[in-house]
Amino acid sequence: MAIVELPFGREKISVDIPDSRFNGILMSGAHSYQAEGKEEELVKKAMEHPIHSPRLKELVKGKNNIVMIASDHTRPVPSRVIAPAILAEIKEGNPQAKLTILIATGFHRSTTREELIDKFGQEIVDRTDIRFVIHESQKDEDMVFIGTLPSGGKLLINRIAAEADLLLSEGFIEPHFFAGFSGGRKSVLPGVSSGVTVMANHCSEFIDSPYARTGILEGNPIHRDMIYAAEKAKLAFIVNVVLDENKKVIKAYAGHFNDAHKEGCRFVDQLSGVDALPADIVITTNGGYPLDQNIYQSVKGMTAAEATCKPGGVIIMVSSCSDGHGGQSLYDTFAGGEDKNQIMKRFLDTPRDKTVPDQWEAQILCRILLKYKVIMVTRAPKEMILNMQMDYADTVEEAISMADHFLGRADGKITVIPDGVSVIVRNRCVS
Repeated sequence: MAIVELPFGREKISVDIPDSRFNGILMSGAHSYQAEGKEEELVKKAMEHPIHSPRLKELVKGKNNIVMIASDHTRPVPSRVIAPAILAEIKEGNPQAKLTILIATGFHRSTTREELIDKFGQEIVDRTDIRFVIHESQKDEDMVFIGTLPSGGKLLINRIAAEADLLLSEGFIEPHFFAGFSGGRKSVLPGVSSGVTVMANHCSEFIDSPYARTGILEGNPIHRDMIYAAEKAKLAFIVNVVLDENKKVIKAYAGHFNDAHKEGCRFVDQLSGVDALPADIVITTNGGYPLDQNIYQSVKGMTAAEATCKPGGVIIMVSSCSDGHGGQSLYDTFAGGEDKNQIMKRFLDTPRDKTVPDQWEAQILCRILLKYKVIMVTRAPKEMILNMQMDYADTVEEAISMADHFLGRADGKITVIPDGVSVIVRNRCVS
Protein backbone atom coordinates (compact mmCIF):
# COMPACT_ATOMS: atom_id res chain seq x y z
CA MET A 1 0.00 0.00 0.00
CA ALA A 2 1.06 3.56 -0.71
CA ILE A 3 0.24 5.80 2.26
CA VAL A 4 -0.30 9.42 1.34
CA GLU A 5 -0.93 12.37 3.67
CA LEU A 6 -3.21 15.14 2.45
CA PRO A 7 -3.65 18.59 4.05
CA PHE A 8 -7.25 19.26 5.04
CA GLY A 9 -7.99 22.53 6.80
CA ARG A 10 -5.49 22.77 9.65
CA GLU A 11 -5.16 18.99 9.80
CA LYS A 12 -3.90 16.15 7.63
CA ILE A 13 -5.69 13.01 6.56
CA SER A 14 -4.02 9.76 5.59
CA VAL A 15 -5.06 7.73 2.55
CA ASP A 16 -4.06 4.17 1.61
CA ILE A 17 -3.80 3.40 -2.11
CA PRO A 18 -3.02 -0.12 -3.42
CA ASP A 19 0.42 -0.32 -5.03
CA SER A 20 -1.14 -1.76 -8.20
CA ARG A 21 -3.17 1.43 -8.65
CA PHE A 22 -0.76 4.05 -7.36
CA ASN A 23 0.53 6.07 -10.31
CA GLY A 24 2.76 8.42 -8.34
CA ILE A 25 2.84 11.80 -6.60
CA LEU A 26 3.21 15.25 -8.13
CA MET A 27 4.86 17.45 -5.53
CA SER A 28 6.62 20.79 -5.57
CA GLY A 29 10.30 20.83 -4.69
CA ALA A 30 9.40 23.51 -2.16
CA HIS A 31 8.30 20.73 0.18
CA SER A 32 11.82 19.32 0.42
CA TYR A 33 13.84 22.50 -0.14
CA GLN A 34 16.29 23.30 2.63
CA ALA A 35 16.13 26.98 3.50
CA GLU A 36 19.43 28.76 4.02
CA GLY A 37 18.52 30.31 7.34
CA LYS A 38 15.60 31.08 9.61
CA GLU A 39 12.50 32.79 8.24
CA GLU A 40 13.24 36.19 9.77
CA GLU A 41 16.85 36.03 8.57
CA LEU A 42 15.79 35.28 4.99
CA VAL A 43 13.42 38.25 4.90
CA LYS A 44 15.95 40.59 6.52
CA LYS A 45 18.70 39.52 4.12
CA ALA A 46 16.45 40.07 1.10
CA MET A 47 15.60 43.56 2.33
CA GLU A 48 19.25 44.36 2.91
CA HIS A 49 20.02 43.41 -0.71
CA PRO A 50 16.99 44.56 -2.72
CA ILE A 51 16.76 43.78 -6.43
CA HIS A 52 17.09 46.86 -8.68
CA SER A 53 15.98 49.21 -5.93
CA PRO A 54 17.39 51.28 -3.07
CA ARG A 55 16.76 49.86 0.39
CA LEU A 56 13.37 50.60 1.90
CA LYS A 57 14.97 52.70 4.65
CA GLU A 58 16.25 55.01 1.91
CA LEU A 59 12.95 55.12 0.01
CA VAL A 60 10.96 56.21 3.09
CA LYS A 61 13.05 59.32 3.76
CA GLY A 62 10.88 62.41 3.34
CA LYS A 63 7.79 60.26 2.80
CA ASN A 64 5.23 60.78 5.55
CA ASN A 65 2.22 58.88 4.25
CA ILE A 66 3.41 55.31 3.72
CA VAL A 67 1.00 52.57 2.67
CA MET A 68 1.77 48.87 2.76
CA ILE A 69 -0.55 46.55 0.86
CA ALA A 70 -0.87 43.27 2.73
CA SER A 71 -2.62 40.03 1.78
CA ASP A 72 -5.96 39.01 3.24
CA HIS A 73 -7.21 35.98 5.18
CA THR A 74 -7.31 33.73 2.08
CA ARG A 75 -3.54 33.79 1.63
CA PRO A 76 -0.94 32.01 3.79
CA VAL A 77 1.44 34.98 3.67
CA PRO A 78 3.33 34.96 7.01
CA SER A 79 2.80 38.65 7.74
CA ARG A 80 3.96 38.15 11.34
CA VAL A 81 7.37 37.28 9.85
CA ILE A 82 7.52 39.88 7.06
CA ALA A 83 5.92 42.91 8.72
CA PRO A 84 8.44 43.34 11.59
CA ALA A 85 11.32 43.60 9.11
CA ILE A 86 9.44 46.15 7.02
CA LEU A 87 8.45 48.16 10.09
CA ALA A 88 12.05 48.19 11.33
CA GLU A 89 13.36 49.65 8.05
CA ILE A 90 10.60 52.26 7.93
CA LYS A 91 11.38 53.27 11.51
CA GLU A 92 15.09 53.47 10.80
CA GLY A 93 14.66 55.57 7.66
CA ASN A 94 11.84 57.83 8.83
CA PRO A 95 10.77 57.61 12.51
CA GLN A 96 7.96 60.17 11.95
CA ALA A 97 6.34 58.35 9.03
CA LYS A 98 2.69 57.36 9.31
CA LEU A 99 1.97 53.79 8.20
CA THR A 100 -1.30 52.43 6.87
CA ILE A 101 -1.62 48.70 6.23
CA LEU A 102 -4.20 48.24 3.48
CA ILE A 103 -5.58 44.71 3.37
CA ALA A 104 -5.85 43.51 -0.23
CA THR A 105 -9.13 41.64 -0.26
CA GLY A 106 -9.53 41.91 -4.03
CA PHE A 107 -13.00 40.52 -4.64
CA HIS A 108 -13.10 38.52 -1.39
CA ARG A 109 -15.09 39.21 1.76
CA SER A 110 -13.68 41.54 4.40
CA THR A 111 -10.97 40.22 6.69
CA THR A 112 -12.00 40.10 10.36
CA ARG A 113 -9.96 41.42 13.29
CA GLU A 114 -9.42 37.85 14.48
CA GLU A 115 -7.98 36.96 11.09
CA LEU A 116 -5.71 40.01 11.18
CA ILE A 117 -4.39 38.87 14.57
CA ASP A 118 -3.86 35.39 13.15
CA LYS A 119 -1.79 36.87 10.30
CA PHE A 120 0.13 39.69 11.96
CA GLY A 121 0.10 38.80 15.65
CA GLN A 122 -1.65 40.64 18.46
CA GLU A 123 1.22 43.07 19.06
CA ILE A 124 1.24 44.56 15.56
CA VAL A 125 -2.56 44.71 15.26
CA ASP A 126 -2.78 46.55 18.60
CA ARG A 127 -0.11 49.15 17.75
CA THR A 128 -1.50 52.68 17.85
CA ASP A 129 1.02 54.01 15.32
CA ILE A 130 -0.32 51.70 12.58
CA ARG A 131 -3.68 52.12 10.87
CA PHE A 132 -5.33 49.02 9.40
CA VAL A 133 -7.82 49.50 6.56
CA ILE A 134 -9.74 46.71 4.84
CA HIS A 135 -10.16 47.27 1.11
CA GLU A 136 -13.77 46.92 -0.08
CA SER A 137 -13.89 46.61 -3.85
CA GLN A 138 -17.58 47.49 -4.12
CA LYS A 139 -17.27 50.86 -2.38
CA ASP A 140 -17.14 53.26 -5.32
CA GLU A 141 -16.54 56.22 -3.03
CA ASP A 142 -13.25 54.65 -1.90
CA MET A 143 -11.87 54.39 -5.46
CA VAL A 144 -9.98 56.77 -7.70
CA PHE A 145 -9.41 56.52 -11.47
CA ILE A 146 -5.71 56.41 -12.44
CA GLY A 147 -5.73 55.13 -16.02
CA THR A 148 -7.04 52.73 -18.65
CA LEU A 149 -5.83 49.13 -18.68
CA PRO A 150 -4.34 47.61 -21.86
CA SER A 151 -7.54 45.55 -21.96
CA GLY A 152 -9.55 48.76 -22.16
CA GLY A 153 -10.99 48.55 -18.66
CA LYS A 154 -11.00 51.44 -16.21
CA LEU A 155 -8.21 51.27 -13.64
CA LEU A 156 -9.77 52.30 -10.33
CA ILE A 157 -7.84 51.63 -7.14
CA ASN A 158 -8.32 52.34 -3.46
CA ARG A 159 -7.80 56.04 -2.76
CA ILE A 160 -5.51 55.23 0.18
CA ALA A 161 -3.09 53.45 -2.16
CA ALA A 162 -3.38 56.12 -4.85
CA GLU A 163 -2.63 58.97 -2.46
CA ALA A 164 0.32 57.33 -0.69
CA ASP A 165 3.66 59.13 -0.64
CA LEU A 166 5.21 55.68 -0.88
CA LEU A 167 3.38 52.46 -1.79
CA LEU A 168 4.86 49.07 -0.97
CA SER A 169 3.51 45.55 -0.57
CA GLU A 170 4.15 42.19 1.00
CA GLY A 171 3.10 38.89 -0.50
CA PHE A 172 4.13 35.44 -1.57
CA ILE A 173 4.93 33.76 -4.87
CA GLU A 174 3.34 30.50 -5.91
CA PRO A 175 1.88 29.15 -9.15
CA HIS A 176 -1.42 30.83 -10.03
CA PHE A 177 -4.03 29.18 -12.21
CA PHE A 178 -4.66 32.12 -14.54
CA ALA A 179 -2.27 34.94 -13.55
CA GLY A 180 0.74 32.62 -13.97
CA PHE A 181 2.12 33.34 -10.50
CA SER A 182 0.81 35.07 -7.40
CA GLY A 183 2.61 37.96 -5.75
CA GLY A 184 4.23 41.15 -7.01
CA ARG A 185 1.88 43.18 -9.17
CA LYS A 186 -1.19 41.24 -7.96
CA SER A 187 -1.21 43.24 -4.74
CA VAL A 188 -2.59 46.18 -6.75
CA LEU A 189 -4.76 44.32 -9.28
CA PRO A 190 -6.87 42.63 -8.05
CA GLY A 191 -5.67 43.33 -4.47
CA VAL A 192 -6.76 46.93 -3.94
CA SER A 193 -8.66 47.58 -7.17
CA SER A 194 -12.32 48.35 -7.72
CA GLY A 195 -14.63 45.47 -8.52
CA VAL A 196 -15.18 47.17 -11.89
CA THR A 197 -11.47 46.88 -12.65
CA VAL A 198 -11.19 43.30 -11.42
CA MET A 199 -14.06 42.21 -13.65
CA ALA A 200 -12.55 43.90 -16.72
CA ASN A 201 -9.25 42.13 -16.09
CA HIS A 202 -10.85 38.76 -15.33
CA CYS A 203 -13.05 38.75 -18.45
CA SER A 204 -14.02 35.49 -20.16
CA GLU A 205 -11.87 36.25 -23.22
CA PHE A 206 -8.73 36.49 -21.08
CA ILE A 207 -9.61 33.50 -18.88
CA ASP A 208 -10.09 31.47 -22.07
CA SER A 209 -6.62 32.43 -23.35
CA PRO A 210 -4.17 29.50 -23.54
CA TYR A 211 -1.61 31.88 -21.98
CA ALA A 212 -3.75 32.49 -18.89
CA ARG A 213 -2.52 29.34 -17.23
CA THR A 214 -0.38 28.21 -14.32
CA GLY A 215 3.25 29.29 -14.58
CA ILE A 216 2.82 31.45 -17.71
CA LEU A 217 3.61 35.19 -17.72
CA GLU A 218 4.76 35.79 -21.30
CA GLY A 219 1.75 36.58 -23.47
CA ASN A 220 -0.64 36.37 -20.53
CA PRO A 221 -3.24 39.15 -21.02
CA ILE A 222 -4.23 39.10 -17.35
CA HIS A 223 -0.63 39.58 -16.25
CA ARG A 224 -0.19 42.42 -18.75
CA ASP A 225 -3.04 44.37 -17.16
CA MET A 226 -1.65 43.71 -13.69
CA ILE A 227 1.80 45.03 -14.57
CA TYR A 228 0.26 48.21 -15.96
CA ALA A 229 -1.82 48.68 -12.80
CA ALA A 230 1.20 48.33 -10.51
CA GLU A 231 3.16 50.84 -12.58
CA LYS A 232 0.32 53.39 -12.60
CA ALA A 233 -0.18 52.94 -8.85
CA LYS A 234 3.54 53.61 -8.38
CA LEU A 235 4.17 50.45 -6.40
CA ALA A 236 7.68 51.28 -5.23
CA PHE A 237 8.87 48.25 -3.28
CA ILE A 238 7.83 44.67 -2.57
CA VAL A 239 8.78 41.96 -0.13
CA ASN A 240 7.67 38.56 -1.44
CA VAL A 241 8.40 35.13 -0.01
CA VAL A 242 8.26 31.52 -1.15
CA LEU A 243 6.78 28.97 1.26
CA ASP A 244 7.12 25.26 1.91
CA GLU A 245 4.26 22.84 2.67
CA ASN A 246 4.18 24.01 6.29
CA LYS A 247 3.79 27.62 5.13
CA LYS A 248 7.32 28.44 6.30
CA VAL A 249 9.53 30.89 4.40
CA ILE A 250 12.24 29.18 2.34
CA LYS A 251 13.20 32.13 0.12
CA ALA A 252 12.58 35.87 0.09
CA TYR A 253 12.78 38.58 -2.57
CA ALA A 254 12.67 42.34 -2.09
CA GLY A 255 13.00 45.41 -4.28
CA HIS A 256 11.49 46.57 -7.60
CA PHE A 257 7.92 45.30 -7.92
CA ASN A 258 8.50 43.59 -11.27
CA ASP A 259 12.20 42.70 -11.24
CA ALA A 260 12.16 41.19 -7.74
CA HIS A 261 8.94 39.37 -8.55
CA LYS A 262 10.33 37.92 -11.80
CA GLU A 263 13.39 36.69 -9.93
CA GLY A 264 11.12 34.93 -7.44
CA CYS A 265 8.98 33.50 -10.25
CA ARG A 266 12.04 31.96 -11.88
CA PHE A 267 12.90 30.21 -8.62
CA VAL A 268 9.32 28.96 -8.13
CA ASP A 269 9.14 27.81 -11.75
CA GLN A 270 12.24 25.66 -11.29
CA LEU A 271 11.06 24.41 -7.92
CA SER A 272 7.43 23.68 -8.75
CA GLY A 273 7.55 22.33 -12.28
CA VAL A 274 6.56 18.65 -12.48
CA ASP A 275 5.83 16.31 -15.39
CA ALA A 276 2.25 15.11 -15.73
CA LEU A 277 1.45 11.53 -14.69
CA PRO A 278 -1.72 10.78 -16.70
CA ALA A 279 -4.26 8.80 -14.70
CA ASP A 280 -7.95 7.87 -14.65
CA ILE A 281 -8.31 9.30 -11.15
CA VAL A 282 -6.43 12.29 -9.74
CA ILE A 283 -6.60 13.25 -6.07
CA THR A 284 -5.72 16.87 -5.33
CA THR A 285 -5.98 19.44 -2.52
CA ASN A 286 -5.70 23.17 -2.03
CA GLY A 287 -2.79 22.78 0.37
CA GLY A 288 -4.91 23.04 3.52
CA TYR A 289 -5.69 26.21 5.47
CA PRO A 290 -6.10 29.03 4.51
CA LEU A 291 -6.52 28.30 0.80
CA ASP A 292 -9.04 25.50 1.27
CA GLN A 293 -11.57 27.60 3.19
CA ASN A 294 -14.11 27.58 0.37
CA ILE A 295 -15.10 26.06 -2.96
CA TYR A 296 -14.21 29.28 -4.77
CA GLN A 297 -10.53 28.96 -3.86
CA SER A 298 -10.56 25.18 -4.33
CA VAL A 299 -10.98 25.56 -8.08
CA LYS A 300 -7.26 26.39 -8.10
CA GLY A 301 -6.26 22.96 -6.86
CA MET A 302 -8.57 21.36 -9.40
CA THR A 303 -6.64 22.95 -12.29
CA ALA A 304 -3.49 21.03 -11.30
CA ALA A 305 -5.49 17.79 -11.53
CA GLU A 306 -6.99 18.97 -14.83
CA ALA A 307 -3.48 19.08 -16.27
CA THR A 308 -2.77 15.41 -15.57
CA CYS A 309 -6.17 13.66 -15.55
CA LYS A 310 -7.06 11.53 -18.58
CA PRO A 311 -10.01 12.80 -20.64
CA GLY A 312 -13.26 11.58 -19.10
CA GLY A 313 -11.53 10.77 -15.81
CA VAL A 314 -12.32 11.70 -12.24
CA ILE A 315 -10.89 14.50 -10.09
CA ILE A 316 -11.18 14.02 -6.33
CA MET A 317 -10.86 17.40 -4.62
CA VAL A 318 -9.97 17.17 -0.93
CA SER A 319 -10.77 20.57 0.59
CA SER A 320 -12.34 21.46 3.94
CA CYS A 321 -14.39 24.43 2.62
CA SER A 322 -15.36 25.39 6.17
CA ASP A 323 -16.46 28.76 4.78
CA GLY A 324 -18.87 27.21 2.28
CA HIS A 325 -18.93 28.15 -1.39
CA GLY A 326 -17.06 31.47 -0.97
CA GLY A 327 -18.94 33.22 -3.77
CA GLN A 328 -22.70 33.54 -4.19
CA SER A 329 -22.44 34.13 -7.93
CA LEU A 330 -20.25 31.05 -8.30
CA TYR A 331 -22.82 28.99 -6.44
CA ASP A 332 -25.80 30.42 -8.33
CA THR A 333 -24.17 29.75 -11.70
CA PHE A 334 -24.42 26.00 -11.20
CA ALA A 335 -27.22 25.69 -8.64
CA GLY A 336 -29.85 26.64 -11.22
CA GLY A 337 -29.29 23.32 -12.98
CA GLU A 338 -28.43 24.91 -16.33
CA ASP A 339 -26.56 22.66 -18.78
CA LYS A 340 -22.81 23.19 -18.48
CA ASN A 341 -22.38 23.69 -22.23
CA GLN A 342 -24.89 26.52 -22.08
CA ILE A 343 -23.14 28.01 -19.07
CA MET A 344 -19.83 28.05 -20.94
CA LYS A 345 -21.40 29.52 -24.07
CA ARG A 346 -22.93 32.29 -21.99
CA PHE A 347 -19.53 33.08 -20.47
CA LEU A 348 -17.71 33.17 -23.80
CA ASP A 349 -20.42 35.38 -25.28
CA THR A 350 -20.03 37.91 -22.44
CA PRO A 351 -18.15 41.07 -23.54
CA ARG A 352 -15.17 42.31 -21.51
CA ASP A 353 -17.15 45.15 -19.98
CA LYS A 354 -20.06 42.92 -18.94
CA THR A 355 -18.16 40.47 -16.73
CA VAL A 356 -20.13 39.55 -13.61
CA PRO A 357 -18.77 38.79 -10.11
CA ASP A 358 -16.98 35.43 -9.79
CA GLN A 359 -17.51 34.69 -13.50
CA TRP A 360 -13.82 33.80 -13.90
CA GLU A 361 -13.88 31.14 -11.19
CA ALA A 362 -17.16 29.73 -12.49
CA GLN A 363 -15.77 29.65 -16.03
CA ILE A 364 -12.74 27.63 -14.98
CA LEU A 365 -14.85 25.29 -12.85
CA CYS A 366 -17.22 24.84 -15.79
CA ARG A 367 -14.27 24.07 -18.08
CA ILE A 368 -13.20 21.33 -15.67
CA LEU A 369 -16.71 19.93 -15.17
CA LEU A 370 -17.20 19.68 -18.93
CA LYS A 371 -14.22 17.31 -19.14
CA TYR A 372 -14.20 15.44 -15.82
CA LYS A 373 -16.37 14.20 -13.00
CA VAL A 374 -15.45 16.07 -9.82
CA ILE A 375 -15.98 14.48 -6.40
CA MET A 376 -15.42 16.69 -3.36
CA VAL A 377 -14.29 15.39 0.02
CA THR A 378 -15.22 18.33 2.19
CA ARG A 379 -16.93 19.78 5.24
CA ALA A 380 -19.18 21.91 3.07
CA PRO A 381 -22.83 20.79 3.08
CA LYS A 382 -23.55 17.86 0.77
CA GLU A 383 -26.52 19.68 -0.73
CA MET A 384 -24.31 22.62 -1.67
CA ILE A 385 -21.85 20.37 -3.50
CA LEU A 386 -24.59 18.51 -5.37
CA ASN A 387 -26.31 21.77 -6.30
CA MET A 388 -23.04 22.92 -7.87
CA GLN A 389 -23.11 19.88 -10.18
CA MET A 390 -20.32 18.02 -8.38
CA ASP A 391 -20.41 14.83 -6.32
CA TYR A 392 -19.90 14.55 -2.56
CA ALA A 393 -18.00 11.99 -0.47
CA ASP A 394 -17.34 11.82 3.26
CA THR A 395 -13.91 10.23 2.82
CA VAL A 396 -11.28 9.83 0.13
CA GLU A 397 -11.85 6.07 0.20
CA GLU A 398 -15.54 6.61 -0.53
CA ALA A 399 -14.62 9.02 -3.32
CA ILE A 400 -12.33 6.41 -4.94
CA SER A 401 -15.13 3.85 -4.77
CA MET A 402 -17.51 6.34 -6.41
CA ALA A 403 -14.91 7.06 -9.09
CA ASP A 404 -14.51 3.35 -9.80
CA HIS A 405 -18.27 3.00 -10.18
CA PHE A 406 -18.37 5.95 -12.58
CA LEU A 407 -15.48 4.59 -14.66
CA GLY A 408 -16.89 1.06 -14.64
CA ARG A 409 -13.64 -0.47 -13.40
CA ALA A 410 -11.81 -0.88 -10.10
CA ASP A 411 -8.24 -0.92 -11.36
CA GLY A 412 -7.81 2.60 -12.72
CA LYS A 413 -4.52 4.31 -11.99
CA ILE A 414 -4.47 7.05 -9.34
CA THR A 415 -2.19 10.09 -9.34
CA VAL A 416 -1.96 12.16 -6.15
CA ILE A 417 -1.21 15.89 -5.88
CA PRO A 418 -0.87 16.67 -2.14
CA ASP A 419 -0.85 20.41 -2.79
CA GLY A 420 -2.48 21.42 -6.06
CA VAL A 421 -1.75 25.12 -5.73
CA SER A 422 2.00 24.58 -5.33
CA VAL A 423 2.78 22.75 -8.59
CA ILE A 424 3.13 23.66 -12.25
CA VAL A 425 2.15 20.52 -14.16
CA ARG A 426 4.07 20.29 -17.43
CA ASN A 427 3.40 18.24 -20.58
CA ARG A 428 -0.36 18.59 -20.30
CA CYS A 429 -2.49 15.57 -21.18
CA VAL A 430 -4.23 15.60 -24.53
CA SER A 431 -6.99 13.33 -25.75
